[in-house]
Amino acid sequence: MTEVQVKKGEPVDRALKRLKNKLESEGILEEVRRLRSFETPTQRTKRKARATAKRRGRHKFRFTL
Repeated sequence: MTEVQVKKGEPVDRALKRLKNKLESEGILEEVRRLRSFETPTQRTKRKARATAKRRGRHKFRFTL
């Protein structure tokens, strides 16, 4: 469960923005959007292939520096 502590005197809008940023960085919003509708096996395969390519790209970049 993701939490954001609201500081004393902090506007609710700012706390909500921090919550949204935290959810986005953890990938929760992407998962909710994905689960909102049915995903065909082809779409699932493409999504997993993109995620793998992204991971490999980061790995390759990290070890070339």
